[in-house]
Amino acid sequence: MEARKPVVQIEPGTHELTRLAGLLHAHTPYDGRFELRVPGMYAIRSSRTTELLHTTHTPALCIVAQGAKRMLLGPEIYEYDPTRMLVVSVDLPVASHVTRASRSTPYLSFRLDLDPARIAELTLKVFPHGVPGSQALRGVYVGPPSAGLVDAATRLVELMAHPGDAELIAPLVIDEILIRLLRGPLGNRVALIGQAESHAHKVGRAIAWVRANYAEPISVEELAELAHMSASSFHLHFKAVTALSPLQYQKVLRLQEARRLMLSRALDVGAASRQVGYLSTSQFTREYSRYFGSAPSRDIARLRENNALSAEVAHELVGYAVI
Repeated sequence: MEARKPVVQIEPGTHELTRLAGLLHAHTPYDGRFELRVPGMYAIRSSRTTELLHTTHTPALCIVAQGAKRMLLGPEIYEYDPTRMLVVSVDLPVASHVTRASRSTPYLSFRLDLDPARIAELTLKVFPHGVPGSQALRGVYVGPPSAGLVDAATRLVELMAHPGDAELIAPLVIDEILIRLLRGPLGNRVALIGQAESHAHKVGRAIAWVRANYAEPISVEELAELAHMSASSFHLHFKAVTALSPLQYQKVLRLQEARRLMLSRALDVGAASRQVGYLSTSQFTREYSRYFGSAPSRDIARLRENNALSAEVAHELVGYAVI
């Protein structure tokens, strides 16, 4: 039987986005990321543009109500704003920064963490005859949000002002958001998040191991076995999902964590490099300089001296460890 086709999407108007922006503004008393009453749901605000923040982005939906942001994944650049939402399906080491914001018109966005188990359950209802095939494996997608999706996100944020309603109704609205994602243009790719046998999900298992053991030497063959794939197929699909090879992925995690340790725990270059798995401090310094654009000691001194970290960046650094 022919697979169900995605529903026609109607783009949100200015009124819907303005309404969402007003609610997000009310939940962000100052710049930063604020977890709302429902776990895994956030309101984010920045009243100015920011420098690049290197972190690991977990699976999530991000809808921008106001302003704009840019995310870098390896050599690729993704822009998202009120006309383009962001969906991340696996843990990815990225760099991102707010590109459009001001005190009078701050960057405001809604973020919802994606639960693979719930997506898997809803996928069976949305695609009872099987998920349409998709050649796209990349773990990050950008596309226009529908008016229905923005409306559902707005109603979900509205519920936060009413504890009783939030407890009972919020899970239903979250399901609505996931269903709208599944029925939209990105539906077949979102469905992969919950499919245990999809290549993206298999790569995700290997990613989870690398994140938990980033300081240890890794073997592509062992990771391939963990993913139940041949070494050549695993390497191909890993890069298709993350835009990085397994060794490049591990290196980025190590460098990001070392930077966090030097900033938050005041570790020196040698101690930080050893803690993240480097045997050679000189090699660490070379790779750090190449990735962040400056030698470790100079980079950390600049961040501290300029005191340029916004509240959003400072908040991110607290939970920045690779866990």
